[in-house]
Amino acid sequence: MSTPSEPAPGGRELHRALGYLSSTAIVTGTVIGSGIFLVPHDIAQQVGSARYFMLVWLVGGALSLAGALSLAELGSANPSAGGIYVYLRDAYGRLFAFLYGWALLLVINTGSLATLAVAFGIYSTTLFPFSPLEQKLVAVGAIAALTLVNVLGVRRAAWVQTFFTFAKLAGLAIIMGAAFFFSHTVPAPAASPSPVHTSLSSFGIAMISVLWAYEGWHMLSFATGEVRNPARVLARSYLVGMLLVMAVYFGANLAYLHVLSLPVLAQHQRVAAQTMEVLAGPRGATFVSALVLCSIVGALNGTVLGGPRAYFAMARDGVLLPAVGRVHPRFRTPAVALLIQGGWAILLASTGTYKQLYTYVIFTGWLFYAAATFAVVVLRRKRPALERPYRVWGYPLVPIAFSLAALAIVANALLRSPRESGIGLALVLTGAPIYLLWGRKAVSRPSAS
Repeated sequence: MSTPSEPAPGGRELHRALGYLSSTAIVTGTVIGSGIFLVPHDIAQQVGSARYFMLVWLVGGALSLAGALSLAELGSANPSAGGIYVYLRDAYGRLFAFLYGWALLLVINTGSLATLAVAFGIYSTTLFPFSPLEQKLVAVGAIAALTLVNVLGVRRAAWVQTFFTFAKLAGLAIIMGAAFFFSHTVPAPAASPSPVHTSLSSFGIAMISVLWAYEGWHMLSFATGEVRNPARVLARSYLVGMLLVMAVYFGANLAYLHVLSLPVLAQHQRVAAQTMEVLAGPRGATFVSALVLCSIVGALNGTVLGGPRAYFAMARDGVLLPAVGRVHPRFRTPAVALLIQGGWAILLASTGTYKQLYTYVIFTGWLFYAAATFAVVVLRRKRPALERPYRVWGYPLVPIAFSLAALAIVANALLRSPRESGIGLALVLTGAPIYLLWGRKAVSRPSAS
C-alpha cells in the first residue's frame, strides 16, 4: 500500500479533528436515514413470518458490519484522506480508482445528496404547506447550508453530525418505548392478502432492501485523514457505530411488529408514522415526520462530508484539477471539492435528472464496494510487510462474505435491469478519457498502486 498522498498545495494538511465520538456519529448518523421508517414495509411483503422478517435485518447488519470492519483495516494501514478511492488505487491501480471517484462525483454521492435533499423537501410539507417550487428551494437550501457548514470546518460538521445523530436515536427510542409500554396491537385486516411464503428468492429481494437501509457504513473511510489516532479510533468507531445501528434497527422493527403485526406492515409504507398514529393519534404522526427530517439532515451531513475527501485525494494524485486538492488556509477543509460537489448536487436536485442517473449507476456502487472490501485480501498478499494496526476479525471469511454479497446485488441488477445497468456502466466508463487527459500529469510521479 502506498504512503499517504503528497502534501496539499501550500504545505497545508487537513485538520485531524475527529475523535471517537464524532467518528462513531458519522457511521451511525449517515446510515440511519429514511430507510428504517420505510423499508420494513418492503420486507414484510417478501417474507412470510416475523422470524424471517427479523432474520433479514440481522443478516444485512452482519454483512454491513463485515464491510465496515474490512475498511477499518485498510484505513488504519493508510490513514489518509480519500477512503475507498485510496484503497482501490492501492489494490488495483489508478485507473480503476479514478473510475470510482468519477462515478462518485458524477452521480453516486451527489445523486444520494440530491435524493436525500428532495426527500427532505417532501417530508417538510407534513409540517409546513410548501408548494412544489418551495419544496425544491428547501431541498437546494439544505444542500447549500450543510455544504457551508462543512466548508467552515470539520469540527462544525462533526458537531452537527453528533447532534442530529443523538436526536434521531432519542426519537427512535421514544417510538420503541411507546410501543412496548403503551401499545395496543392493531389486528391484521379481515381481507388479508394470501399468506407470503418465504423462499430463497424472496429472502434475497428483502436482503437488497435491508442493505439499502444500511447504506452509508463506508462514509467514515473518506474522512480517515481527519481522524485523530486512526489506528485506535477507526475500528472502534466502525464496530460500535454499526452495532448501535443494528440494535436500533432490531428494536424499532420489534416495536413495529408489537403494534402493527406483519400483514399490516405489508400494507402501510410509512410504518413508523402508522405506529405512532396508532399510539398517539395525529400528533404521533407529526412527531415521526419531525424525526424523519432530523434523520435526513444527519444522513445529508455525513454524505456532504464524505465524498469531497475522495475528490481531494484524486486531485493530489494529479488526475483532477489541482484546485480541488487545496486546503482552505483558514478552515483547513477541502473547500473547493465541497463546493463543486454541492453545486452539482444542487443542479441534480433542481432538475430531478438525478433519479434516472442514480437508477442507471447504483449497481456500479456495489461493484466498487465489493472491490474495496476484497482489497483487504489483495493487499495482504501484495503488501504482506505493511504495518496493520488493526486486522479484520475472521479474515478472510469476513471480507470475502461481504464481497460476494455485494457481487450478488450487482448480478441481480444486471439480470433484472440489463439496459439500466449497461447505461450505468457506460456512464462510469466516460471517466476513462478524463483520466487519460489528467493522468498524464501523474505519470512522472511515483505510482501509488
